[in-house]
Formats: sequence, C-alpha cells, structure tokens
Amino acid sequence: MKKLLSFIALSSIILLSSLFADEYSVKVTSPNGAPALALASLAVQNPENYTYVAAEAIAAEFASNKADFIIAPVNAGAKLFKAGKSSYKLAAVVTWGNLYFASQKKNFKIKDIKKSEITIFGENTINASVALDALQKNKIVPKTVNYLGSAAATQALLLSDANAIVLTAEPALTAASMKNKNITAYALNDLYKKATGFDGFAQAGLFVRAETLEAQPEAVNAFLALAEESCAKCTSDVASVAKDAVKLEILPNVKIAESAIPNCAIRFLGAKEAKVQVETTAKIDLKQYGGALPAPEFYYEK
Repeated sequence: MKKLLSFIALSSIILLSSLFADEYSVKVTSPNGAPALALASLAVQNPENYTYVAAEAIAAEFASNKADFIIAPVNAGAKLFKAGKSSYKLAAVVTWGNLYFASQKKNFKIKDIKKSEITIFGENTINASVALDALQKNKIVPKTVNYLGSAAATQALLLSDANAIVLTAEPALTAASMKNKNITAYALNDLYKKATGFDGFAQAGLFVRAETLEAQPEAVNAFLALAEESCAKCTSDVASVAKDAVKLEILPNVKIAESAIPNCAIRFLGAKEAKVQVETTAKIDLKQYGGALPAPEFYYEK
C-alpha cells in the first residue's frame, strides 16, 4: 500500500512538473506611468516578466520584436503597423483618456478657456489633437495655444503660475493638487463625450506579437483574460492596485495612487468591440495614424 501511495505521489509530482514546464511565460513591456497601471496587479506577481521603459522608447520596443505584449498609444502601434515596422496587433484598448484642463484661477470654469491663453503638452500628438478638437466641437475656442513637452512640464506651470490654464494628465494632476488646494480641474473626457457620445478616446492599447499569436494562441487568450481582470481591479479594488503600483515604482506613494487611479479611465475593451471607438479617435487626426484608418488585420479579434 505504501509503495502504491508513493507511486501515486511521484506520478503527481511528475505530472505537475510537466505542466509547469510547458507553461509559456509571457513577457510584457509598458511605458512608465498611467498605462502601466492597467496590468499592475499582474506585474506585481511576476515582476521579472515586466519591463518598464520611457514613453519615447516604445517604438524601439516594437522594432525589437521581443516582448509578447506591449502597452503603447493606440495610434503609435497603428502607425508602425501600417508602415510595416511592427507585426504587433491591437488586442485591446486599456486606457481611455487621463487628460484634464486645470488652473489655480478662482472659480475656474471650463468656459474660461474661451478667448484665453492655454498651455497644452505634446505638440503634434494625438492627445493634443483630441483636446483641441473637443474644445472646438464644444465651441470653446482658446485665444492662443502654447505647447510644452510633457504633462510634467504643464504640471510645473500649473503650480508656478496662478493665472495659467493648462492641459495636464494623471497622476501629475493629483500630485499638483496635493501641493495646491486651489487647483480646479475638468476632465477632457467630459468634453469628448459631448462631442462624440463615447466615454473617452482610444488612448493606450495592449498589443500582441504576431509570432506569439501563432505559436501560443492559448497562452495569449489566457493572458488577455487576466489582463481584463487586472483592468477591472482599477475600478473595483483601487486600494490594492495602488499598493501594487507603489511596490512596482509606477507611482510614488499610495496616497497619490489611490487618488489618481480612478481618474485614469482604465477599462479593458477587446479590439473587435473597440474598433469603432479607435476609428472615431483616428478620424480626429489621421496623420497620427499614418494617414489612414487602421486596416482590418491590425485588430486581433479572438
């Protein structure tokens, strides 16, 4: 009897070892900051499988073709795919706009932008195009538009100039608001919804490598299911995601994380379901998408 039990135990160990040996380990690359929050609850479990890079390095990540999944601006992935510089397909949209108009001005209202000077970040980017288009469609046309290079730069201006009206982003906005309680902010998404009917624009996507799709389709679909759960936690369990984000050094502290995460519009929507919204965003500035709407083969429709 003891020999039989030992044989069963040994067989179980061998079977489990075989299963784990065959399990495919997914590698993910993401820019630092808000987009990385979408998968924070997964990354904290296996941090060795997640690489964080500066936003400007994302194109190089597509070119290297090493990661199984990449989080990146939807338009960047589409542009590279159209140019034949990437084999990555859009698997899902995971963030839908973390941009805000903000000012220290007393009783600041969104209509104050009308005939005022504003400063936004990212000249000749899809974020800037969406922001200006949403203002125009809501008949809120600024007198002049100045540009800075990053959300951190507009955050600095917001803090240093009591009369400035800026476009900034989370989590920079939360960090600024904690330093100055006079700051009032309005979500760009509210203007975008009035203009288009959609709750946010296609901002960051989760892209899957074509080779991984071909060789590991089950692993891809299993990971996407986990990614959807991870995105959902950004709404259902903010405290947990905030702790994960700090542990991964995505955000500086739990207080900022807990305040910023709900304002980052993190929501998983598969490529097939997101296609109309991707095209709605693209039509605002097609040159940011390579001059045309993404081809059907750009979308991974499981």
